[in-house]
Amino acid sequence: MECEITVFAELENLKDVNDFMAGKLERINCSRQVRMQLEIALEEIFVNIASYAYHPKSGKAKIMLSVDEERKQISVRFEDTGRPYNPLQRDDPDITLGVEEREVGGLGIYMAKKSMDQTAYHYENGKNILTITKKLK
Repeated sequence: MECEITVFAELENLKDVNDFMAGKLERINCSRQVRMQLEIALEEIFVNIASYAYHPKSGKAKIMLSVDEERKQISVRFEDTGRPYNPLQRDDPDITLGVEEREVGGLGIYMAKKSMDQTAYHYENGKNILTITKKLK
């Protein structure tokens, strides 16, 4: 199964993106834990695109969901034409520090990286392309 949604990368479109993902995940009957991990990662990544990719202007984000029945995994690919940025190169936050001591930012991408089985980024043809993959349980 493959499907996609394209929206303006604006925070008010997060509900549409979440609804898209939730509807597709219900159809493939994945576990509650995997569904929650994917939904959290989707939200964190989309919010980052909406907040930073085009700032202060606006642009679109495309989210493509692909289920590999044979490998029993799901991949979500995010594309935007905003400024080039590889979030996977950012240093992980020091989660041993208290909230007051920790630098602002980076926690959402960190959570997405830790909860997925695979994350990959590349910049191609003027597009940021971030792909997350999770095994279905």
